[in-house]
Amino acid sequence: MSRRSRGSNVWQVRASALARNTHNLIRSIVDDLKVEPNPEKPFIALSVGDPTTFGNLNPPEQVLQSIRESIDWNKSRSYGPAVGHLDARQAVAEYSAHQGNVAAEDVILCSGCSHAIEMVIAVLADSGQNILVPRPGFMIYKTLAEGLGINLKYYNLLPDQQWKADLDDLESKIDDDTALIVVINPSNPCGSVYNKEHLLEILDIASKNRVPILADEIYEHFVFSGNEFVAISSLSKDVPVLTCSGLTKRFLVPGWRMGWVIIHDRNDILGKDVRKGLINFASRILGPNTLIQRALPSILRNTPQSFFDEVVLFIESQAKLAYSELRRAPGLRPIMPQGAMYMMVEIKMSQFPKFKNELQFVERMVSEQSVFCLPGQCFDCPNFVRIVLTVPEEILLEACRRITVFCKDHIISGEKLKGIDANVVTVANEPKVICGLSRVA
Repeated sequence: MSRRSRGSNVWQVRASALARNTHNLIRSIVDDLKVEPNPEKPFIALSVGDPTTFGNLNPPEQVLQSIRESIDWNKSRSYGPAVGHLDARQAVAEYSAHQGNVAAEDVILCSGCSHAIEMVIAVLADSGQNILVPRPGFMIYKTLAEGLGINLKYYNLLPDQQWKADLDDLESKIDDDTALIVVINPSNPCGSVYNKEHLLEILDIASKNRVPILADEIYEHFVFSGNEFVAISSLSKDVPVLTCSGLTKRFLVPGWRMGWVIIHDRNDILGKDVRKGLINFASRILGPNTLIQRALPSILRNTPQSFFDEVVLFIESQAKLAYSELRRAPGLRPIMPQGAMYMMVEIKMSQFPKFKNELQFVERMVSEQSVFCLPGQCFDCPNFVRIVLTVPEEILLEACRRITVFCKDHIISGEKLKGIDANVVTVANEPKVICGLSRVA
């Protein structure tokens, strides 16, 4: 049937199914919120996962100098190979040696990590198939998959076990149409870092059911003291792993849009077909930014470790600060992250019966305290909010104090709850679904 209407005097062109079915869940939820900040308080957004937003975190001089030098090269202005220049791919292979044996031909450069994710999903899954995604998890997977007619099935993460995957739930979601399992480690939004034993448990399920893994490891180097990042690809004996990562977060340059896919396929299970498919998808944009590509070897090899150490130390310090402050906020339960840039905070909604859900909680907090956190529904995790830890210390401290004041203003103790209208009490104390788990708030 034609997308153009010719049966009347009105000329109409309809958007494609791909366009109509592509939605950004975070954008949809945030746009529907009635967020009018208190004009008497400076607005603090703890919502944006961009470490450069507040201007307190910046790339080192070595990274900027690499770009200045790239500008002067004629080849940085020309089209490059669809999969990226060989020297840049070789630099990524060397940089990613901790993932296992990586050669330049295993690396495909992309326009940011989200583009890498899109390519892997599109190459491994057909319309009508499904992919398994963690809940809570980064909702770009929903945006990218559903437009292609690919279904999402969520496996639960366990907040009381530092957001480990619920292995029974994960395996129960696998069926004949499951094309891949997504593992986000370290996690956005949870800040969890999986140990070797847990990754082996996930690999065992993938191997037994013959399902490849998309490893979203953009935060692979954001790990707090006492924890260790292990690349899941380095542990796999037979499961094909396609690792997605990039420059964006670690080097504090998300706007430069430089990411990559690394193919780990020890037993040649994916074969030439999948590799050719990734090349085909890379050719759709004629390859990523050549200016950044030409600077990539210098960036990856010459950026001092001291820069990375300072950034991670700052974020870990911020996590400890937020955790300490928000533990004092009545009705909240922050979960201390092990890495990445985020913290999930549970709202014990039964103690805030005037709010139907965390969306209303967030709206009112903006209108009264001018602090905005992403509601958990943005990650399919109601009764939680996510805060970003990259803001300057004094701003984070002020935000936490305002959140605490807000909670004190609106919390209702157990004694007071007894005197509230019975209908309200029933709603407040019914079992809540928290990230797929039935429990009482």
